[in-house]
Amino acid sequence: MSVPVPLAELPAAIERFGNTPYIVTVGADYAPRATSVRVEWQGRVLMTGAGTRTAANVRDNDVIVLLWPAPVAGEHALIVDGWAEVHGGAILIQPAKAVLHVTRH
Repeated sequence: MSVPVPLAELPAAIERFGNTPYIVTVGADYAPRATSVRVEWQGRVLMTGAGTRTAANVRDNDVIVLLWPAPVAGEHALIVDGWAEVHGGAILIQPAKAVLHVTRH
């Protein structure tokens, strides 16, 4: 079950979940890559460091996902879809859509 998070409320949601999500990227070979990152707001975009493979994937395909796992089983995870650009040693992320998601079994 998903609950939309208005982008205006995303900073508060990220504050609740913390600043260390996973970033999911996909390279030119269509292989997904997930890695833990530390994000911070830079105006209206999120910024994180860029490892070599993650940066290469973003250059090949700018669509990314940020995932904050549920802190406890049965609670919501935070998922943010967006676009990214590599700037020097950083990745700038423009959030496009955010949801709180919980799996019900």
